[in-house]
Amino acid sequence: MSELVNLTIDAQGGLDRWRKFQTVTAHLLVGGVLWAMKGHGDAIQEVDVYVNLLEQKTSHIPSTAWHTLYTPDRVAIETGSDVIVEELYNPRSSFNGHTWETKWSNLQLAYFTGYATWNYVNTPFQFTRPGFEVREIETWEENNETWRRLLVKWPNDIHTHSQEQVFYIDKEGLIRRLDYSVEVAGNVPVVHYLSDYQDVSGMKMATRRVVYLRGEDNQPQLDKPAIVSIDFDDLQLT
Repeated sequence: MSELVNLTIDAQGGLDRWRKFQTVTAHLLVGGVLWAMKGHGDAIQEVDVYVNLLEQKTSHIPSTAWHTLYTPDRVAIETGSDVIVEELYNPRSSFNGHTWETKWSNLQLAYFTGYATWNYVNTPFQFTRPGFEVREIETWEENNETWRRLLVKWPNDIHTHSQEQVFYIDKEGLIRRLDYSVEVAGNVPVVHYLSDYQDVSGMKMATRRVVYLRGEDNQPQLDKPAIVSIDFDDLQLT
């Protein structure tokens, strides 16, 4: 494992401590223009989330009436009493031919939010899993800071936004930005900022995330509305 990966993992609390936990729960406040564009408005504007750290499983719970269940091979919507309302197997394939503007079904929304949230809370610790390819690339100057960068390639068995992503890491070892293309939405390139790190059971976790479109010069298009914003409240590790 590279020195920069180790620095980042240690800055966020260390791998040994992380491995003591099995779940993350939080209350999310979600904004941005993506949801309405995809046909879902404020469907998940305020929602609780449950993430299994040992397996790729996520559940978003917007109300007591229903919740989502995400795994890479299957997504479902269930009632509060666990009765299946809808389900979809091999959900990634359902996005074939999608563009940035293509509307999503309820189950496609559940898939996107499921894999995204799972990756957000498991990074950078998941980089120690078998199959990840990580290497340091040239530094980046932004906001009068120099950030070191990691180019990370995901293994096929872990679903995420795009197989290759770039992480920007400050001098303390905290991830401040990541770049990727949204494969399930026409491979549109975006910039994703992380901030407001808080101590949660001895781990440093970002509690605010904001996503913007990314231009050809690798610069965020801050003059345009945020694509997605997520504020994490009541984060708990168990």
